[in-house]
Parts: sequence; C-alpha cells; structure tokens
Amino acid sequence: MRSSLSDKSNWAGQLALRTLPAVFFFFVLLLCIAPAHAQISPGPLARAHQQLSGATNCTKCHDLARGPSQLKCLECHTEIRDRVVNKRGLHATFTGTNPTGQECAKCHSDHNGVNFNMVHWDPNRESLDHSKTGYPLEGKHAGVACEKCHNAENIPAAGRMGIQVKDLNRTYLGLSRNCVGCHTDEHRGQLGTDCAQCHTLAGWKPAPRFNHSTSKYPLTGAHEKVECVKCHAVIHDANAKQYVKYTGLSFDKCIACHADPHKGSFTSPCESCHVTSSWKHVPQLVSFDHQKTKFPLLGKHKTVACSDCHKGSDFKTEIAFGKCMDCHKDAHNGQFTARADKGECAACHNVDNWKPSTYGVKEHATSKYPLQDLHAKVECDKCHEPKGVNGKDTLFKITATQCKDCHEDIHKGQFAAAPRLNRCEACHDLKNKGWRPSVFALAKHKETRFPLTGAHMAVPCGDCHKAVPQRSVIPVKYRFDDRSCTVCHEDIHRGQFRTQMEAKLANGMAAGCEACHTTVKWDELHGFDHAKTRFALLGAHRGVACIDCHRPPALERTLEHVNYRAASRECSGCHNDPHGGQFAGRKDVTDCSSCHNVNRWKPADFDHDTRTTFSLQGAHENVPCAGCHMLTRVVESKNVLFYKPTPSKCTDCHGDTLPVRK
Repeated sequence: MRSSLSDKSNWAGQLALRTLPAVFFFFVLLLCIAPAHAQISPGPLARAHQQLSGATNCTKCHDLARGPSQLKCLECHTEIRDRVVNKRGLHATFTGTNPTGQECAKCHSDHNGVNFNMVHWDPNRESLDHSKTGYPLEGKHAGVACEKCHNAENIPAAGRMGIQVKDLNRTYLGLSRNCVGCHTDEHRGQLGTDCAQCHTLAGWKPAPRFNHSTSKYPLTGAHEKVECVKCHAVIHDANAKQYVKYTGLSFDKCIACHADPHKGSFTSPCESCHVTSSWKHVPQLVSFDHQKTKFPLLGKHKTVACSDCHKGSDFKTEIAFGKCMDCHKDAHNGQFTARADKGECAACHNVDNWKPSTYGVKEHATSKYPLQDLHAKVECDKCHEPKGVNGKDTLFKITATQCKDCHEDIHKGQFAAAPRLNRCEACHDLKNKGWRPSVFALAKHKETRFPLTGAHMAVPCGDCHKAVPQRSVIPVKYRFDDRSCTVCHEDIHRGQFRTQMEAKLANGMAAGCEACHTTVKWDELHGFDHAKTRFALLGAHRGVACIDCHRPPALERTLEHVNYRAASRECSGCHNDPHGGQFAGRKDVTDCSSCHNVNRWKPADFDHDTRTTFSLQGAHENVPCAGCHMLTRVVESKNVLFYKPTPSKCTDCHGDTLPVRK
C-alpha cells in the first residue's frame, strides 16, 4: 500500500515538472496576447527597437527563464559585448566581464516612447572622463571636439566590422589609436607610422623625442646649429602639397652640400684637413705641418685664417716674415725707430696677444717715472692716452710727475694751506687702500669737533660730506658750524615733537632727535615712553608695529609723513567692524571693549547670561557659538555672521525629535 502511494506520488511529481514549463509559457503567452497588453508593457519601444515591438517579441530582449529583469542586450550588440569581455572601451568600466544586461539599462532605458533618445550623457558628452575609455586625452587632444575624431572618415576598414550603426558618424567605436588614424602623415611614409617616436601630445612642433645623433648622420660641431631646412628641403607630393624630405639625402661627402672653396686644388677629402667645429680651424692636415716650415705658427698666429696670409688661396708663393712689420703696420707711427732694434714689435709685444704689452712695471722702473703702489696697476692708456688711428699718435714720454699734474684738486684748495699743502698722501694712501677710502679714519675724526659715535661710526663719509657733481665749482664741504641732527637728517616728523627737540641736554645743546632716538640705532626709542601719551599700549597692542596705528598718507610704506597725533584712540579707528554694523547705536555697546579686551580678540568677554534673554545653562554651555548663530548676510561683499534674529525655542534647533518625558 505504501509502495503504491509512493509510486503515484513520484509519478505526479514528475508529471508536474514536465508540464510546468508548458504551463508557465502558456501563462506568459496569455499575458502577451491578452487585450490588456498595453497595460502590461511599460511603454512603446524607441525607434531603434521598433522592429521588436509586439507581444511575441518580449523574450527577444527579456530572459524570462532568469527573470524579467535579466536582459539580452549583448546578444544583439555583439560589438559592445566583445569590448566588455576584453575589458576595452568605456562600457567595460561600467560593467563586469559577465554582464546580465541590467547594467545596459542604467544608461540606455527603453519603453519610453518612439522619439526617446536612448543615448544619455550625464551631465553632458563634453564632461566625460575620456580616460575611462582607455585613451586619456592629453596635450593638444584635450581641447579637440568629439566630432573631430569620432567620424566615419577616421574609421579604418578593419574597425568598421561588427559596428551595427549604419551612420558611422554617430558611433564612437572603430577608431584606431595610431596617430595616422586621424592625422595625415606629414612625412609621407618616410619615417614610419609611429609618430610618438619623435613627437609628443604637447604639440607637433618641435619634435623633442627626435635625436639626430641616433640617425645615419649624427650632427657634430657647427652642423648642430644649422637650421633643418638648410639640409632637409621642402618638396611637393603628388597632390602638390608641401612636405619635408628626410630620407634619400646624400651625405657621404662634404661637397654634396658645400661648394669646394679650393676649386679642386686638393684631392684629399675635406675632412682630411677640416673638422665640423670650424671650417677655418685646420687641426688635422694629413700631409702638411706648418710647424715644420720656416715660420711655425705660434700664439695668435694659430688662429689666423690661411687666406689672410696666403691671398687668393695661393700656397706656392713665398711670403716675407723676417720682421713683424713685414705683415703688420707700425702701430706707433715710427716713435721707436731710433732704437737699436728700429722699433721692432717683438721688443714689447709677443705673438700670444698684442695687448697687454710686455713692457710692464719692471721695464718702466728703468724710466724717469717708476710705477709704484697703485700706479703699477694703472692701465697704460690712462697715462699714455691713445691718440690717432690705432694709437699711432700716442705719446709715451711724459714730463709731469706731480699728483696735480694728472689729478684734479677735487677739494678746490680747502687743504692748500699748512699743514696739508695739498699733499694728497696726507689723507690718501695709494699703496694699501687707494684713493678711496681716505686714510683720514675714525681715529683722526675723534680729534674734530664732531666725534663719531654709535651708528655714525658706520656711516660712509659721503653721507655727511655730500658729493657734488663732477667739475663743480663748489667742493665737498668738510667743516660744519651747525652740527645739529637736522643739518644731515630731515625732520620727518615735520615739527610734531618740536618741544621735545628743543629741550636742553646736560652739555647745553638742544636734544634734537636724541630726545627719543640714539645714535646707536634709530628704531630704538629709549627716550620715548608711549605710556606718557594719551594712549598707553596694553595687552596685544604692545606687539603692534607703529605703522599699523600711525598710518602713512597716500599709500606710503614708511613713517616719513605720518601725523602721530591724528591716530584714533577708538577701536574702530584702526580695526574694521567684523560684525557689519549690527551693534552700532546700541546703548549696551560702547565700543569693541564691551565684549573684547586688548589681550586677545577671542574668546570674547560677552556674558550670554546677563546680556541676552537666552541664558546658557546645562549642555548649552558647551555648544559652540556657530551651533546656534548661523545667520549670515553679505555686507560690503563679505559674509558677516548676524546674531539676531536667532531661534530661541527648543524645536527651532532640535525639531520634534526630542523625547517626551512620561
């Protein structure tokens, strides 16, 4: 009995399993062909999918065996499927390697009407991060419009296979990543198709990756400075378009580019004598060594061009070279012809260089005016002033030997009397220091009526003894009857401290600037006490620079023209109102000090319990100000926090979420 029931149960189960798909399919068919189809379908298909309209076509897009949400998009769009599987292109960044079709519907939804655009860009196509496609736009590519690359003209034959869009101008598939896929080969196949070997995305010109040294003809010497077009000519292709010729150039011989200046006189190749560094420099003569001739080339003669001596490239006619003047003119116009050597140049000059002359200090010591001390460093033409063409009229015999014979008395006779007697060496020392500075230094200045102290000891002489224009009839003044500060220094305060300056010192002289300042350092105001003014410096004011309160006029950056008494004693005179005037005119607010103190701006001394109607108690004591005061307004182009109106009810800040006490 049990066996019979069991067999019947198994048979019924198997029958149910066999008939279940048919029942399910029949149920779906009824749903699709029923008159209520318009109510079951989400809406009309887009124009691109119109051929799939109809109740019998639902399963062509929906995989009902796995559920209505499982879509078969990639069974038709195989070109997208292949890219996703191979992890290529933009779609591969949005789906996995085994997509179900649900990912497609996130961007390309259907059943929205015939005219619905299934290609949706968020926020727009131009904002797409192109690097997600596997081809980031860099350099010049970054600003190129999409249509410049994505068009039918740029899609090669191999890339067109599998693309289902009929109008290839509307697809983003099929492009080649090679440069020549979009760009014309400017070299017409001369250098291959890999443009990146020489160029970068920053721009076509220049070609920073190209290295001529790796080519068949490395550039050396002067060739490195030659413009490309000098060797690589511009020619035309079959379409009469210009391009540069880079291959097929002849470079095995110099005469391929250069004319033979010797007109066939030498059978050896150019490089047997010349190098690319310089044509005129001939370092490697194969069969000729000038050093073995009667006139070896020494010094500057080594750099002389052959044609300067061998006129017209005539290397056969002998040249006279026994004396310098065989080739060179007498630069001194015969002044030394009376000498035993008849004025031969080699007595004072050599082939290393014409200047300076070898007639130096040692030779000058044999003359009537030996060169001593700094005179030994003076250039010849400072005393022997060049005259005439190339100095041929320059005089080398001088009779005047006194300082005043060569140097002007710039003191205009101030030291002509005893004991100086216009002896320059009394104050100047050519041996050690030269004319300037004078040897009349601090030790001697102490003997004057104005000893130098403090910072005055570091002041250059010219700051007090003012220089005058050259050739001036008024000399530099070295004696002063009035020695007060204002003789040298301008009263930059314009008499604001006249009372203090007129006060007498212990020696009976007026205090002047030293009423506040010292000669040690101007900025150290040992004699000035701000506490004795109408505004004592307290708290943070002690660290404020003078210029921050005593504002210079007309955007000046110094205190030179400051009116010190005009400085305001009110906070608003120096500080801007950060509260946008919301406390102006209130009786309980007299100034910033009503809430703040001079020690620091934050935290304020404002007492919320006594000065407001909302006392801070309990947990409110720890709430930051910004937690309640959040109202801001724009005042003079700045956001200002306003403290009123501020909500005062619990629900204004906490809402209706507060727990109800039972």
